[in-house]
Amino acid sequence: MSENTAAVLTARGVRKTFEAENAPVRALRGVDLTVDRGEFVALMGPSGCGKSTLLNLIAGLDTADEGRIMVADEEVTGRTEDDLARLRRRHIGIIFQFFNLLEGMTVLENVALPAVIAGRKRRMAETRARDLLDLLGISDKAAAVPSVLSGGQRQRLAIARALANEPTLLLADEPTGALDSDGGAEVIELLTRLHRGGQTIVMVTHDANVAHAAGRVVRMRDGRIAEPQPGDDRVGPASAASATIGPASPAAAGAS
Repeated sequence: MSENTAAVLTARGVRKTFEAENAPVRALRGVDLTVDRGEFVALMGPSGCGKSTLLNLIAGLDTADEGRIMVADEEVTGRTEDDLARLRRRHIGIIFQFFNLLEGMTVLENVALPAVIAGRKRRMAETRARDLLDLLGISDKAAAVPSVLSGGQRQRLAIARALANEPTLLLADEPTGALDSDGGAEVIELLTRLHRGGQTIVMVTHDANVAHAAGRVVRMRDGRIAEPQPGDDRVGPASAASATIGPASPAAAGAS
């Protein structure tokens, strides 16, 4: 069990060092972080501060040298690759900066695939996928391939795919980094709506304007969580009252 039963994510004493040609790079130097259910947290800091490394460790895409990470009361650290894959299917959705879409599959197939891999029947997976595409405003692109979409549409598709298995925790790594300002604003508006619907989100960004869409900003520097400054804590419009998208019931949310 986690130390805090309200926490979706708990990280304690997390350290990571990468071997480099000249000298080892200490990417994380003892990070402690707790994210409660329903929070939208932005990890913000300059390039090289360790924020994307931390996100990869939370997702089980890399392994920590020391420390402990828990997601939804399940241990991430010290698990086999197969166990980590099952954990991701149950609890974690990931939005990548450069989309990571499958160009040989249609938009609908891209979204349905995670649920099919998790064991859901194809018809059910495609029904869920259609609901998500409708919610995110790209249902008319269901039969298209990702290459014909705009950057903003491709990121919407990536968000839909990340939500396919109704994740406990949604991770977003620089989700606006490959977009123009209009596309970036659309994506942040979607993440804000998801948060208001109850989705727990941890987002990595170096952009203060993007970070301030979150309910809490956690600043990182030199592989550590920086000491909080005045105004660092709750800066976003975290209002559940205006929920328009909920991660578990897309049909109902779409009707609101």
